[in-house]
Amino acid sequence: MTTSIAPGPANSDSFIPVNTQTWVNGRHVVRCVKVIQETRDVRTFCFMAEQPVMFFFKPGQFVTLELEIDEQQVMRSYTISSSPSVPYSFSITVKRNPGGLVSNWLHDNLEEGQELAVHGPVGIFNCIDSPAEKVLLLSGGVGITPVMSMARWWFDTNADVDMVFSHSARTPDDIVFRRELEHMASRVHNFSLHLIAERIENGQAWHGYRGYLDQSKLEMIAPDFMEREVYCCGPAPYMNAVKNLLQQNGFDMDRYHEESFGEAPPGVEEKAIEDAEIAQEEADALTKSDMTKVTFSNNGESVSIAPGETIHSAAARLNLNIPKACGMGICGTCKVLVKEGEASMTHNGGITDDDVAAGYVLSCCSVPEGDVVVEY
Repeated sequence: MTTSIAPGPANSDSFIPVNTQTWVNGRHVVRCVKVIQETRDVRTFCFMAEQPVMFFFKPGQFVTLELEIDEQQVMRSYTISSSPSVPYSFSITVKRNPGGLVSNWLHDNLEEGQELAVHGPVGIFNCIDSPAEKVLLLSGGVGITPVMSMARWWFDTNADVDMVFSHSARTPDDIVFRRELEHMASRVHNFSLHLIAERIENGQAWHGYRGYLDQSKLEMIAPDFMEREVYCCGPAPYMNAVKNLLQQNGFDMDRYHEESFGEAPPGVEEKAIEDAEIAQEEADALTKSDMTKVTFSNNGESVSIAPGETIHSAAARLNLNIPKACGMGICGTCKVLVKEGEASMTHNGGITDDDVAAGYVLSCCSVPEGDVVVEY
């Protein structure tokens, strides 16, 4: 799909008229065009395509970066913090984590002008698929990124949405996007901002809430929270506390939405290896008629796997490296096309309905239902 762009004034700073392509889920090479220091340990990285692309996505969705660190390919998913209302670029906002391989590499190495590949956008956590007239946006730490994308979208499009935005941070200096949030709250009547600082350091002036989000703060922040659609993102303890708080109040949890991706949980890769070893032992005990044949059409190689094994496991047996970042059907990077046969898939939002209809599956969570031919 292309969109015709009307020509503008011809000068060195003007936007060159082109037929602009629209972003679709898949692999794309982008260039870092800006790095913004948000707080002492949080940076925003802004990206554009070499030839202008309109980056349409659903606010709240994420991309997966394809990086090479220490000569190893590494995949990592990050929520898009910008809004599709600014379509010619997109941004991710990353907190430096002590000991974090990718976050530290990004902070130390990614500069303006560098190129990298991204996969996406994907994700079921977004404000388009579950629209509401009244929303409560809850975030903790760098978990602010998806709800910020939502708030920016509603603000930029003058949406008739009653927004209550509550963000929790360690200290006032750790509040990401603070100036922009305060600007938004000062400009429109339907954006109510409430900031919570866990602690106040010496010399800091603070007039907001202190401590943690609890029942009394929730009632002050959003007295009508039982009537709102809730979007939540933050560290696991924060989200668990929010869920417990809402459940204790009898909140309809069908109206509660949370971000659920991140780095693969500790032990995921180890468990995958262990499962593969167990599957191999089970396969050794099976007859040939019990096995399922998986053929990869790009090189014609085939392998027989035991019932219940995934397509990704089959590829690993042939030393085929299908990239993945989560192993749980979330990131969407291990997408492959099933050309012949069928596979059952249990995913967590890492693939679109259009891709499924076209025959694509996520190899990490797809089990062949008989012999299959996979394009990879």
